[in-house]
Amino acid sequence: MTFTFRPLDPLKDAELLHTWVTHPKAAFWMMQGAKLEDVERAYMEMAADEHHHALLGLKDGEPAFLMEKYDPVHRELAGLYTPQPGDVGMHFLTPPTGRPVRGFTRSVITAVMAHLFEDPATRRVVVEPDVHNTAVHALNEAVGFVAEREIDKPEKRALLSFCTRERFLAATAVSA
Repeated sequence: MTFTFRPLDPLKDAELLHTWVTHPKAAFWMMQGAKLEDVERAYMEMAADEHHHALLGLKDGEPAFLMEKYDPVHRELAGLYTPQPGDVGMHFLTPPTGRPVRGFTRSVITAVMAHLFEDPATRRVVVEPDVHNTAVHALNEAVGFVAEREIDKPEKRALLSFCTRERFLAATAVSA
């Protein structure tokens, strides 16, 4: 599958995002009770933040998933681990669908990682999913992430995991 990326437009895309982030499938996104205005506000704040960016992944020009990248020195993980030069934090969300496509989410995380590593300054991707999100742990491992340890964030107990460019390339070369 081939995907392209575009910056998220917090106002134009809020209605679509609202349906994604409030769906029961997105429970780990922690926006279940959010109103449309809450989603607009959250992504407007992100759009104004130099350390946190949201992108829409497109398939055939249509929104297919959400990707966020952030600087873990300044957001999400600030003070919770020892950052290295070239670290980039990442979140991704695939929306609910009535017709699941086998391998879609694996294709999404692979595209997200490839997009992040297109920047030569990115040396390592850092993630911190909820410890109970076993589905995403398996996806992370499939693209080369190695879990380091559990950490306590204000909103959750998270599994701090890292993926270097080399581990990503090795993991995806076998499955490509």
